Amino acid sequence: MDHTHQLQNNPVYRYWVLVGMVLIAGFSQGMLLPVLAVMLENAGISSSANGLNAAALYIGILLISPFIERPVRSFGYKPVIVTGLFLVTISLILFPFWQTFWFWFILRVIVGIGDNLIHFSTQVWISSTSTKEKRGRQLAIYGLAFGMGFGLGPLMTSLLNINEFLPFIIASSTSVVAWIFILFLRNEWPNNEIETAGQLNTIGRYKKVFKLAWFAFLPSFCFGYLEASLHGNYPVYALRVGIELEWAAVLLTSFVFGSLFTQIPLGMLSDKFGRNRVLRIIIFFGLISFLSMSFVEANMWALLACFIIAGMLLGSLFSLGIAYMADLLPSSLLPTGNVMMGVMFALGSMTGPTAGGLFIERIGDGAIYYSISGVLTLMLIAGFIFDRMSGKQPSEAHQVA
Repeated sequence: MDHTHQLQNNPVYRYWVLVGMVLIAGFSQGMLLPVLAVMLENAGISSSANGLNAAALYIGILLISPFIERPVRSFGYKPVIVTGLFLVTISLILFPFWQTFWFWFILRVIVGIGDNLIHFSTQVWISSTSTKEKRGRQLAIYGLAFGMGFGLGPLMTSLLNINEFLPFIIASSTSVVAWIFILFLRNEWPNNEIETAGQLNTIGRYKKVFKLAWFAFLPSFCFGYLEASLHGNYPVYALRVGIELEWAAVLLTSFVFGSLFTQIPLGMLSDKFGRNRVLRIIIFFGLISFLSMSFVEANMWALLACFIIAGMLLGSLFSLGIAYMADLLPSSLLPTGNVMMGVMFALGSMTGPTAGGLFIERIGDGAIYYSISGVLTLMLIAGFIFDRMSGKQPSEAHQVA
């Protein structure tokens, strides 16, 4: 009993359990995108319809976003995370039983709702209990955990040759393990300081957040576009241009594992040299990496190198975006900022597979690389505009905080 009480009150245990939640949520997303894309492609579904099905997960994220703050404030973080885990687990178990387009579409919406309940609660819980000195590192580890889960997910595509149920059994089992660990956490609620944001109405709060930190949300959009496009479209693209499915799985995994080596160093560099500057540098060189892929596609090892470099550069976009948002916003607006971060990630993740599917049908060779390069170019332009428009904001936000 004493041991359980110690665990409940241990901030280190709480932090690592929350990081584990994010890893498992990332794993379920990373597994679903390529596994279902391959199954739909084999069933003769068009690439654009395949992309639409992939977007369903992010429709779920969007649907729950406006309603997510109130339950967290009313019931605390833990019940919301448990509800999210329950929705994800049940949906994952049901996928292989009835393999039809619209049934999968609805299940993906439910997984999106569950994933967002987990993401929002863990994000706010970690950022509200982190000290300012440790925030950058702790959010980098958060991003690292999501990336690891997302990177392990595509490896499940190779299990389809053994049994179609196997990827779903493994993914739902990990959710059950996470549920056991979360039971040992003591429930907590957001700081009452958040209520000071109530001086503004909901629309006013979102306007203020957007005005102060609009560029900080774009890395989240870009990361969603990039990850969902790669995981949702790339297996289909690979099958059409003659890249073996095993190689496609390796390329996708290498992208995410590339980010594991640089997530924390890039977070530390952004602490030292400024997040806007670091973001613009990694976006520029990430753009070069993706443009290079269309030229080296015939050589698998050169393509692998490009994927690893792109992952090392762009895999930190989401966590750097959250850290930049935390720099720019006063603490009372952080929960609202986190909702917008989730919305932008969902919009990017819906746009990515849909645009990628259309690019594959219209352009063919190099389609995925051009689609992602276009978004990175727009991001780069936006970074320079934001820098010119609001050069003083980061220091002002620090003073407010």
